[in-house]
Amino acid sequence: MELHFTRTNTEIDPLIDALMEKVGVHHPAIVREMILSALKAGQENDYLADLKLMRTTMKEMRYTNKVFGPYRQRKKVTIFGSARTEPSEPIYQKCVGFSRMLAERGYMAITGGGGGIMQAGNEGAGEENSFAVNIRLPFEQETNPVMSQSDRVITYKYFFNRKVAFLKEAHAIALFPGGFGTLDEAMEALTLIQTGKNPPIPVVLIDDDKGDYWEVWFEFVRKTLLKKGLISGEDFSLFSITRDPAEAVEIIDQFYRVYHSSRFIGETLVIRLNKPLATEQIRTLESEFSEIIVPGNSLHQTGPYPEEKDQPDLLHLPRLSFEFSHRSYGLLKAFIRRINSF
Repeated sequence: MELHFTRTNTEIDPLIDALMEKVGVHHPAIVREMILSALKAGQENDYLADLKLMRTTMKEMRYTNKVFGPYRQRKKVTIFGSARTEPSEPIYQKCVGFSRMLAERGYMAITGGGGGIMQAGNEGAGEENSFAVNIRLPFEQETNPVMSQSDRVITYKYFFNRKVAFLKEAHAIALFPGGFGTLDEAMEALTLIQTGKNPPIPVVLIDDDKGDYWEVWFEFVRKTLLKKGLISGEDFSLFSITRDPAEAVEIIDQFYRVYHSSRFIGETLVIRLNKPLATEQIRTLESEFSEIIVPGNSLHQTGPYPEEKDQPDLLHLPRLSFEFSHRSYGLLKAFIRRINSF
């Protein structure tokens, strides 16, 4: 029997409807498509390994949402860094101090759940303000003692599900020195923000006191990637580098001083604000950032769009909307920083 996502499955649609009504689900139209996707996958694919991957992905993402869901109203910072950093090292203690300051300002910390910088992040924030997003590995990755008894631990089979959790739930990213994994997370986060696949968020690279990790990385980026034209100068707006954990916390805090969040409604970028802007401030933004506004368009303060009803907790916020050119997400980050200056 061929299945369709349209309601043309004369025998199956009533069965799916009855099943959803029997168990009780939120947003049945979405759940119906998920059920149909599973049925279609079972029809189309007889390769067991593929079906197992789809099954595990669904289960892991469901559990991710279950764990994070009750804390949706609290801002969270994902912390990356080496699992091999010892508690006696200054950078470990710097991370403890950083995450402690975050918790004092109401943030929660998300780490990879292992040792080293991950443990330092959980230690500073405290178990009650932490998540551990772990991965099954043959070495280096038992859940650290801070989080080992917490109900906010998720252990993934697949790295890609874990990566989604790290970014989907984060309002900011802090990166301490680390190995291949840390550099991988840094590059992925910057790529997703640069291409608009992740909403703009602060990315703070916290260096050791000598500046011999991220500042060295910065020189490579500047002298090689920029010089060869592989990135644009605007892309340096995507991240900040500091040796001072207090400054890192301030960078994150300032990003949300006026700016709250954003999303696209079709081609319109809707920026939600913590307070409305004055008319002269909007005109200033138009003048200074005309490059990111599609020609012939302008900035408008608006109320919520009908499409935003899926986020009812945000409907009360004032909004600034415009047709975004999609050409420079680095400039968009600078635009947000300018909003925060008002």
